[in-house]
Amino acid sequence: MSRIGRLPIHLDKAVKASVAGDTVKAEGPKGKLELKLHPGFTVEITDGQIVVKRPGDTHKERSIHGLMRKLVANMIEGVGKGFTRVLEINGVGYRAEAKAQQVNLTLGYSHPIVYQLPPGVTAKVERQVIITLESADRQLRNRTRARESSTRTKRFAAKQAKRQRAPRRHRIGTDRIRS
Repeated sequence: MSRIGRLPIHLDKAVKASVAGDTVKAEGPKGKLELKLHPGFTVEITDGQIVVKRPGDTHKERSIHGLMRKLVANMIEGVGKGFTRVLEINGVGYRAEAKAQQVNLTLGYSHPIVYQLPPGVTAKVERQVIITLESADRQLRNRTRARESSTRTKRFAAKQAKRQRAPRRHRIGTDRIRS
C-alpha cells in the first residue's frame, strides 16, 4: 500500500483543509469532517495538495500509510462532492418510505421496521423500492447501508425468489406404485 500512500491528494477550491497536531480537519460544501492520524504519521499541506508521510519503512507502517492516505482522500472527496449509495428492494409487497431521519421498511414481517439514520446521513426513496443514501462520511454511509441491508436475510430472500419463480412440483413417490 505504500505506492498508494505516496500519491498526493488534490484539494478542490471549495474544500479547506487544516492540520492540528495529529488531527486533520476538512471543511467544504457538504459538511465538516475530522480524522485522527495513526501515531507517528504526519500530513503536509502545500500548493493545494496534501501529502501523508510515514514514520519508518516497516511492513506495518507501509500498509498503514496507504490506509491513512485513502482515509484522508475519502474525507476530502466527501466534504467536496459527497458519497451516494443506491439500494433496491426486491420482493412482492416490499417497500420503503423516508421520513426526516427515519426509513420505514415493509419487508414481509408482521410489523414495519423503523430504521433510525445516524446524523450526517440522508435518505431519499423513489418509487417505494429504491433507497438513495447520501453522506459526506464514506465510512458512516457504508455502515448505515450494511445495517439497513441486514434487516432481511439473504437466505430467506433467495428462498422467496425461488418459490415465486419456479412452479410447484408434484412429487411422485415409489410408495404409490405397487406391483
